[in-house]
Amino acid sequence: MKRITTLAMVAGLLLLGNSYAIANTLVATSPISGATLESAPSAVTITTELPLIDAGNEVTVTDPTGARVDDGALTIDGVNAVVGLKKLVKTGIYTVSYSLLAENDVPLVGTFTFSFAEPVVTTNITPQSTKAPLPSGNNTGTTIFVLGLLLAALVVTVALARYARKLYTNR
Repeated sequence: MKRITTLAMVAGLLLLGNSYAIANTLVATSPISGATLESAPSAVTITTELPLIDAGNEVTVTDPTGARVDDGALTIDGVNAVVGLKKLVKTGIYTVSYSLLAENDVPLVGTFTFSFAEPVVTTNITPQSTKAPLPSGNNTGTTIFVLGLLLAALVVTVALARYARKLYTNR
């Protein structure tokens, strides 16, 4: 009796183990599960181990408030399930829920999350014109000083010209 029970248990484990060996599993996600993104993705891709069938699959993406942000257009391409996204505008954790079907397999059901940090939008500040006081132009002291410098420069130029002429003629 012990032998029959043992044989039945071994056979059951082999059969169960074999069915788990061919069960569809998640291979990769894009965006990566748990990732923090600074630029919004345009789609979510889920890659499985077994090829998916065309009908009966579902992928939904929700924002931090629970509103759907996927566009509902699910595309199945072999082992990839791709759903487009609307423009992501809220910062927070986005949840991807999926139920994917492979031929002769139980549905692959699960969820994963990714974070989106809305980029900080900086606005250009337009310069505001300020009214600076205009110089009055009636500064007599500055005018006299500039005219004095011009007169001094003229006197030095004439003196240098006479000195140069004197040196040239004495040669």
